Amino acid sequence: MTTRSNRTLAIIPARGGSKGIPRKNVLPVGGKPMIGWTIEAARAARAVDRVVVSTDDTEIAEVARRFGAEVVDRPAELAGDGASSESALLHVLDHLKESEGYEPEVLAFLQCTSPLTAAEDIDGTIGALEREGADTALAVVPFHYFLWKQEASGDCVGINHDKKFRPLRQEREPQFLESGAVYVMKVAGFREAKHRFFGKTALYEMPAERRWEIDDPVDLEVAEVLLRARAKEEKRALLPEKLDALIFDFDGVFTDNGVIVLGEGQEAVVCSRGDGMGLEILRKSGWPMVVISKETHPIVSARCAKLKIECIQGIEDKITTLRRWLDERGFALERTLYVGNDVNDLSCLTAVGCPVAVADAHPEALRASRIILESPGGRGALRELADLIAAHYGAYHTHA
Repeated sequence: MTTRSNRTLAIIPARGGSKGIPRKNVLPVGGKPMIGWTIEAARAARAVDRVVVSTDDTEIAEVARRFGAEVVDRPAELAGDGASSESALLHVLDHLKESEGYEPEVLAFLQCTSPLTAAEDIDGTIGALEREGADTALAVVPFHYFLWKQEASGDCVGINHDKKFRPLRQEREPQFLESGAVYVMKVAGFREAKHRFFGKTALYEMPAERRWEIDDPVDLEVAEVLLRARAKEEKRALLPEKLDALIFDFDGVFTDNGVIVLGEGQEAVVCSRGDGMGLEILRKSGWPMVVISKETHPIVSARCAKLKIECIQGIEDKITTLRRWLDERGFALERTLYVGNDVNDLSCLTAVGCPVAVADAHPEALRASRIILESPGGRGALRELADLIAAHYGAYHTHA
């Protein structure tokens, strides 16, 4: 018997063959394989209990498992161009019932070619089904365009309007475009109808900016832009409402964590001029900043002096130094941002209100951080952070 804890199954069909865009389902978009976005959204949805990918392709199966989905191998006869999505869904249902006696009450059919789908879109569509007592539901977006067709006579007429009358948008009857991203259905009715729409159908309106299907190469480029923009907004949302100060480690944050050793034993490091410009913007905006570094080296002091940022070197116990620096200035630990990259930063990362790690940080530093930058240390991470802070709090306004 199906319990509440496993009543809703999400299935993501993903064939290996794609004529328009080869390997489409695993091509990188926004920093991860396309199918990974849909899997992550499904796993984050509160109303979904299990996530299964149906595929005939070993590469897709490997990626799906890496992102935390179960995989059901799809037979070749259900993976051709003429095979319907419904046939793949029914195959998964039959397989799970025969192999483990599992039969969900609700099925969420998700398209991996819609990488901007959010967990709330999946929950919203499932919620519409339950709230309206419907048998099926789908995600849609409002449609406000005039459709036309050409008749056999050669005349063109309106499909959803009378061409002699052009009402304003607010005067028109609401119409909706099928997003192609999320479909939800009661399993018992689906088994009988063998089609995604039967009985009463409910609608969930998803934001128009998340309705983007990947069919052509240009769609990948547009999705990339939209996903990157969404990632920035999500990072901005993680910044605290109020921020007192910015604290930085040096090696691996200002630098790429490498060192150049010259023949005479002198050392040199590589820094980013873009990072320097970002820090200059923050400094001129009035943000209090300090570098707390374990290293005692002229390179650290020279770089900080050039950037006009306070520097404290040779510090083994970083958190004690950090607390003292904040207390002397009346700043709150919970309103402090710290940027680190390695295990010696953990005491500070776990103590401040906004811990930040560069993209190539140690795994423990990544796990301890609230914001993970897309850029590695010494290669744009600080410019990325500066742009994020400037966009969120105002480019030339003080922290107060």
